[in-house]
Amino acid sequence: MKPYLSVIIPAYNEAKRLPLTLIDIDKHLKDADFSYEIIVVNDGSKDATLEIAQRFSHLIKNFRIINQENTGKGGAVKRGMLEAKGKIRLFTDADNSTSIDQFNKMIPYLDEGYGAIIGSRDAKGAKLVPPQPWHKRIAGNLGNLFIQALLLPGIWDTQCGFKAFTEEATKKIFPLIKINRWGFDMEILALAKKMGYKIKEIPVVWVNSPFSHVSATAYLQVLWEVVKIRWWLTTNKYKL
Repeated sequence: MKPYLSVIIPAYNEAKRLPLTLIDIDKHLKDADFSYEIIVVNDGSKDATLEIAQRFSHLIKNFRIINQENTGKGGAVKRGMLEAKGKIRLFTDADNSTSIDQFNKMIPYLDEGYGAIIGSRDAKGAKLVPPQPWHKRIAGNLGNLFIQALLLPGIWDTQCGFKAFTEEATKKIFPLIKINRWGFDMEILALAKKMGYKIKEIPVVWVNSPFSHVSATAYLQVLWEVVKIRWWLTTNKYKL
């Protein structure tokens, strides 16, 4: 039977953080009143991520692994979202920065017909534990103003790794993705907006990880990708 929810976890060298994430997700979902599946997309990890994930295959129900060569987070999420079977498809980070219990906040908006519900660290009511250092907040806010000006006005956190899409929106948006790395978040939201899907930004509880894989140069890459997405939309490279 088609599950209500698919949870997609892109994973690259996440052998240390993945086990607790899987345990937490399973703990919350096994008592849920809806059906679900959990998918780990191993994105060409060089550590024991695949072996660790395989150990859970007999411990967690409705769990499967997609193993692929490294493509980047965007490529891993794209494959997981398109191979999922759920009516609602949510991707979340392997470090469990946002616990799956935050999905409950999304359900009312999905029932109202929103095509995309996105977690936000900047929406009113959001909590960051611990708070980000001031210099990261300033850099993030400046970057977001640039993103809003060029691409997504009114959306305050495009990069939070906790986003849910309906099956219909997934099948229309994700095959068009051109960006395989960090900028894919903005790309899928820009495509959702262009296609007329309603987007809802909701506050979440976000636990900052001291072992983030996002480098300083990645922030610059993201801003450059904003420019590319704007150009692709303007020149109809997506053939919408």
